[in-house]
Amino acid sequence: MVIAGMSRVSDSAHVDIQLANPRYSGSRESRTTPRSCGASDNKPMNHALPLLPAALLACAGAFAQSAASLPQDRHEGMSVTADSYTDAARAKNKFGKANPLSVGILPVEVSLHNETGQPIRITLDTIQLTVHFESGRHQDLDWIPVGEVADAVAHPHGPSDPHPRRFPIGLPPTTDHKTDQMVDILKPLSLDADIVPPMATIHGFLFFDLNHDMSLAENASLYMPDVTTLPANKPLMFFEVRLGKR
Repeated sequence: MVIAGMSRVSDSAHVDIQLANPRYSGSRESRTTPRSCGASDNKPMNHALPLLPAALLACAGAFAQSAASLPQDRHEGMSVTADSYTDAARAKNKFGKANPLSVGILPVEVSLHNETGQPIRITLDTIQLTVHFESGRHQDLDWIPVGEVADAVAHPHGPSDPHPRRFPIGLPPTTDHKTDQMVDILKPLSLDADIVPPMATIHGFLFFDLNHDMSLAENASLYMPDVTTLPANKPLMFFEVRLGKR
């Protein structure tokens, strides 16, 4: 029996997925440590999150139609749907030249539908992708910030060799225009809102590094531990959505 606000319990060991690009080994190592549900205050936020919804809003009817055939977890007036983009052609059509799938990063479109009359807050920073292995072990992966995804797409072989300094010491380095172009494409598509208004839906993409092995998505699940109603700050039971076909 699961009690609202309590974490799921697992005895599975933690197994590291080795990253293809050594540039991420430091930051990803710190972002893949398993944490229990409800312990979000033990990890500092890595990037600012807007309080007001920045993702697209949709009516309940449109959500029901689009989510009917997708994996979903629904309880206590909240529905969470996850749509993983594992098909190369589909991902290319969606993201164009900023396609994260081309560098081994899985895009997952997450839809959050609030059927209640109260706002619901999602702690985005604690959302994880849990990869289950045939051995019974699992690994929890945190999502990658858009800036890191954009940099990986812009420089799939790692950063280029440093060039001689052209400006006096003390001036800021030049902007990486190629990465900025990828950010401009990915940012509007990402899930960057943490409040779901009453009777509304927000949606957007989160990105997870699977090191080019998209078959792992078939046995993975999106884990959302920290969801609360406002203004009472009442915690809801965690949401877990299996990405694979049922």
